[in-house]
Amino acid sequence: MNDTLTLVIYFAVVTWLLSLVAGMARAQGWTPAGMIIAFGNRDNLPALTPLTGRMERTWRNSLENLVYFAVLALVAHVMGDETPREAMGAEVFFWARIVYIPVYYLGIIYLRTLVWLVSVIGLAMMLMAVL
Repeated sequence: MNDTLTLVIYFAVVTWLLSLVAGMARAQGWTPAGMIIAFGNRDNLPALTPLTGRMERTWRNSLENLVYFAVLALVAHVMGDETPREAMGAEVFFWARIVYIPVYYLGIIYLRTLVWLVSVIGLAMMLMAVL
């Protein structure tokens, strides 16, 4: 397996962890009442706070971006077009997304957009490499 596919796996794990953290934060799973909610059907979740809202949006945004990242990485792998540009794009995307998580959790609005743009540039680099 090449480095890009390894990054896809790492980002899938990060995305999965984001879903766990967001779910536990929303249910307040560290409290006795929250544990009951977390282990149940989550029919009566507490209202979103600004932080838990950002946590859920970070997770959903990462899940959406994982699809694009995985598709581009798999297309490059199947085509045998694993070039330095594609690998660099994957690195740029991955690390920008890792930086994105705490920036969005902290609510740093303009920096969040800038970091998101860097991740899009990484995807564009991968796309240009396979076209």
